[in-house]
Amino acid sequence: METLTRATPVTPLPEPGQGGPVADLEGPANGATPVIPLPEPGQGGPVADLEGPADGATPVIPLPNPGEGGPVADLGDGSITIQPGRTQVRFLNAAFGYPAFRILVGNTRVVRVLNYAGLTAYGRIASGYQTITVTGTDGYIYLRKTLPFSAGTPTTVAVINNASGLDLLQISDRCCPAPRGFATFRVSNLARNSRPLDVLLADGRVVFTDVRFKETTVFKRMRPGRYQFFFAETDLSALPEWTDIETLDSAFLGLTPSIETAASLYLNAAAGVNYTIFLLASAGSINAIQTLTAADR
Repeated sequence: METLTRATPVTPLPEPGQGGPVADLEGPANGATPVIPLPEPGQGGPVADLEGPADGATPVIPLPNPGEGGPVADLGDGSITIQPGRTQVRFLNAAFGYPAFRILVGNTRVVRVLNYAGLTAYGRIASGYQTITVTGTDGYIYLRKTLPFSAGTPTTVAVINNASGLDLLQISDRCCPAPRGFATFRVSNLARNSRPLDVLLADGRVVFTDVRFKETTVFKRMRPGRYQFFFAETDLSALPEWTDIETLDSAFLGLTPSIETAASLYLNAAAGVNYTIFLLASAGSINAIQTLTAADR
């Protein structure tokens, strides 16, 4: 009669190509606790603490594979700089009623504090899909969204209000270089509490009409000089899209139209500059807005 020997059962390894967990039969050579690697960029997961651990050691995050994006340096002052890539991006806080945000690209924080109406400088990232995470300064995650970035197209990513909380709006900043002796001008409405607004000069000319929430107009050429713009609901017709914004007669500066306006803007336009006027909420009531001017060369 044979004697049976009691052995510890062993889970068979999967066949090649079938995947599945594999036991670590050796274990770390030095007895150290195994470390779980960070996820690939855009896959979510834990976010590195760039402030440093309590023991003062500096955490090191492995660089991603080519084409997967790259690490971003935090300058600590609201602006960002990113290692050389193939497109440019900046961030705007247009979310009325929220505290300051932190912004991450992939798993790396790029903006430490972004207050309301704050706009960062441009940074460079690889083109393709990148996951943007918006958190509070306490680490609470408000929003995570993956966006496509086209090569060679500078982009503004705005944090905006929506019906359920927050969303990200991608705005292309591509513009033909302003012709010699001209500037360019456009308007982007990021105020959820605004009705469709016209953009008028002080002399009554309508530059753009019915600019709605989340709408960004085309760029128009404008001659250098002093301008006063008003934002209001009117029934006036806009100038043809192809026409330039002509210099405003100084006699009209300081005058207020007879119509009710939501906001106004004084602009001393310089040649060679692309101006984007962002409309942001200034209160919770309808058409309570303020302006933010971005001047890009």
